[in-house]
Amino acid sequence: MEKRLIVATANAGKAREFKEMLPMFEVRCFKDLGADCNVEETGATFYENALLKARAAAELFPEDYVLADDSGLEVDALGGAPGVFTARYAGEGASDRENIAKLLSALEGKADRSARFVCQLVLLSPDGEITAVRGESEGEILPAPRGAGGFGYDPVFFSKDLQKGFGECTDAEKNSVSHRGRAIGRLLEILR
Repeated sequence: MEKRLIVATANAGKAREFKEMLPMFEVRCFKDLGADCNVEETGATFYENALLKARAAAELFPEDYVLADDSGLEVDALGGAPGVFTARYAGEGASDRENIAKLLSALEGKADRSARFVCQLVLLSPDGEITAVRGESEGEILPAPRGAGGFGYDPVFFSKDLQKGFGECTDAEKNSVSHRGRAIGRLLEILR
């Protein structure tokens, strides 16, 4: 029988990626389980926020493995912003479109558009053991959105690995080089 893994997210895009990349687990996200776990992300780093979410999920599901991530976009010309504020860069409850608009506005006139997506994963076992891994995907910010795929900032992120925007990729292409894909790859190496 496969082990159940609770992913501490209500984000449908993230949940889909975890289910595709962790087939050895019975992956369930909060939405699947009707659970609500709004954790205030007060950490100064991706690791601190992922650990906060993992611990909150473990309280709700103490018999299961729980996995939490904190992911974001770091743009060099903006001193690493939006960083841990990626999902709320344009304010609490901002849409992807609003966040992208603020990012593109902040980069107007800047020659350096280098950026990376970062994913910090924290896995807690039922006995409380912490496993933490980080993945990154290097690229640059496009001057305007391209493609209809992905979610979040994908339409404006040009992948150095794929030589095209994440918004122009298939899920399989993106997963092969994405920050989340790389973090999950590192996690799988540890779990083996």
